[in-house]
Amino acid sequence: MSCIFSCKKIPLPQKLIKFGKVFTDAGFEAYLVGGAVRDYFMKKDAHDWDVATNATPEQVMKLFKFVVPTGIAHGTVTVHFEKTEIEVTTFRTESHYSDGRHPDKVVYAATIQEDLSRRDFTMNAIAVNLANGKIVDLFEGQKDIKKKLIKTVGNPHKRFMEDGLRPIRALRFASKLNFSIEKYTYLEIFKDDIKNKIKSISIERFRDEFEKVLCSPKPSVGLKLMEETGVLSMFIPEFDCCRNCVQSDYRAFHKFDVLDHLFYSCDGAPKEKLNIRLAALFHDIGKPAAKKMVIEEVLDGEKRDGSTKQVETVTFHCHESYSEKITREILIRLKFSNEMINNVCHLVKEHMFHYESSWTDAAVRRFIVRVGKDCIDDLYDVRLSDMYGMWNEPVDIRYSESVKLLIELKDRIAAQLEKQNALSLKDLAVNGKDLMAEGIPAGKQLGLILNHLLDCVLEDPALNNRKDLLNIAKRQGCRI
Repeated sequence: MSCIFSCKKIPLPQKLIKFGKVFTDAGFEAYLVGGAVRDYFMKKDAHDWDVATNATPEQVMKLFKFVVPTGIAHGTVTVHFEKTEIEVTTFRTESHYSDGRHPDKVVYAATIQEDLSRRDFTMNAIAVNLANGKIVDLFEGQKDIKKKLIKTVGNPHKRFMEDGLRPIRALRFASKLNFSIEKYTYLEIFKDDIKNKIKSISIERFRDEFEKVLCSPKPSVGLKLMEETGVLSMFIPEFDCCRNCVQSDYRAFHKFDVLDHLFYSCDGAPKEKLNIRLAALFHDIGKPAAKKMVIEEVLDGEKRDGSTKQVETVTFHCHESYSEKITREILIRLKFSNEMINNVCHLVKEHMFHYESSWTDAAVRRFIVRVGKDCIDDLYDVRLSDMYGMWNEPVDIRYSESVKLLIELKDRIAAQLEKQNALSLKDLAVNGKDLMAEGIPAGKQLGLILNHLLDCVLEDPALNNRKDLLNIAKRQGCRI
């Protein structure tokens, strides 16, 4: 280890200088550490502030008025300072990790050097003294940042055996930052004892890193690294059968197998929408289960006499239903919220809609009801992501009939929504009480009649008035 105390300084925000002065005035040291420092050297704006100090959590809580003990067992508190949350952690050195996940005990360290020595990667082991802006770089992290290289602090095997999440963090940083993983650091991930440590982490810790990969500029980078190292199979083995599941046939709809198509579809989804990236990643995961090869008779394009030839065609009928079921099982296992699970699964289930210009306005209204007004824009995004994933490039809307139809559908839906026609039971001019007043008993029959009324109004919005609906309800009641 070459201990480097740089004479160079970096400019600090005035707020952080004031924050650091609270520590120095009380006789303590405070250093900016972590992602904010790395972002500075990458010429990026920092969004989160992490500070390391020789003050204990109890001492920090006495220095500031608003402090939350967010991780006090690990020496961490969150200070609310001038409308900013700053995570403050006491210098520490960690002992043996008997479970590969958590240190057996956390021991406070005396110096910033000791604290930086226990960190994961060189690019994350740089500190800046809040008192004077001077850089402390013990492991030449600045050089690795310049080389766009992810490298462990010290022996990679030891670092990874301490915490099974660290190998996954390496893959995530490669995806997020567009960095390469140093050769010997990467090779360690393939070792059996390291893989066992990775398997020991909680599903929530994996999910958090998985989310960050999906939110990176190009998720396919991290996803392919996860596949290559076997990490993806550990936590989402359902992807295994998607590799080498060929989709292409004479129609040339797809360039890639199912797995690459899913990876690239995820790339094509909006970065800021996790639900869309999840739906794009899983939308075709049921294709291997639905796949069938059939022989079809088609016109022989090489001849002009109308003769035909037999070709082998690949089909994936009802794959969206398989995909929805598998996606739900995966997201439940990864412990996503119920809201996220239901939203993503709904998008997966509905992604195979086939709009044609011949649709009636009633058909458009029924589509709105089936998909839900709040999900329509998301479903557009999933469809566009699917198109992106077919060729791993954006679709040129000038030449894409599919995009033209999508835009047409979007315009027709907007026109229907602007008319404010009834699209749900609560929009009807009558309700259950009105029907019961006409002698229709409460129960299953009442529900069936209300749904029939909605169907009638979707077909002809002019019927949404009390008189017509009550007449229809009475006639329907006699039939049931």
